[in-house]
Amino acid sequence: MKNNNTNTKLILLHPYILKQGNSNKLWLLAFISLFTLIFLLTLIIYTRNSSSSSSSSSFEGSMGGPHTTGGYPLPKNVMNTLIHYSCNANTTEKMDLGDIKTISDVIRRCPSPCNFLVFGLTHESLLWHALNNHGRTVFIDENRYYAAYMEEKHPGIEAYDVQYTTKLSDYKELISSVKEQSHNECKPVQNLLFSDCKLGINDLPNQFYDIDWDVILVDGPRGHWKTAPGRMSTIFTAGVLARSKKTSAQSGKTHVFVHDYNLEPQRMSSEEFLCKENMVENNGMLAHFVLERMDKNCFEFCHSKNNSS
Repeated sequence: MKNNNTNTKLILLHPYILKQGNSNKLWLLAFISLFTLIFLLTLIIYTRNSSSSSSSSSFEGSMGGPHTTGGYPLPKNVMNTLIHYSCNANTTEKMDLGDIKTISDVIRRCPSPCNFLVFGLTHESLLWHALNNHGRTVFIDENRYYAAYMEEKHPGIEAYDVQYTTKLSDYKELISSVKEQSHNECKPVQNLLFSDCKLGINDLPNQFYDIDWDVILVDGPRGHWKTAPGRMSTIFTAGVLARSKKTSAQSGKTHVFVHDYNLEPQRMSSEEFLCKENMVENNGMLAHFVLERMDKNCFEFCHSKNNSS
């Protein structure tokens, strides 16, 4: 008789084995939890950095930061101007803020593109060039070396040199000689390139005389001692250029500014060639004239003097 229990096997599970299975599951769960935590932390950090970057860009844009609206950098000449004035703010040879604002307001309202002629390379030269960013600004100076230096240091500057033959001590005689020749060489309407008038500037490039100037600033040449060239020639030339424009209507007007108007040679020259009737503002140091295009058959600079005579 066989024993039915002979093939029965008893299997006993040791508690250690049960613990080992649970341990593997715990390690797997811990690994998944750690991975999830790292992923969440990475996502939070990325989101925070993106938000901070966006806020920073928005702040810079609203405060005029590194980029202007539209993502374009400031024009190079504007940047050079800011650097220039930050380094030279203490100079004494500079124009008053009120005078600068008067001129800049006219440039701002000037039809685009604006043709701006400046006699004299001064502390404000880079400012004038920057303000007329979309127009053409031309500088005329007596010092050829300084004109070349400015063009080399600031490639956007367009400057020409003129050798003046006048002397400040002769300003009364020079003004009288022009008045005597107002029907011939010193006419108020003419192409100065072909003129032999003593006060006419005729040695600039030919293209200079074909430009219709919208704004002219007389801030040179030197004129504070007897042998200095004086500004009689630049004031006369400004008057002729303004009256000889080829355009008419609103664009036929030219704004002419004379700096250091308080000095007698500037004042007398302006009264003769720019005329009191055309003056719109005078604060003593800066005089502002608005001249209109004149017919070529006119030979008097000032209508008021013609009528009074």
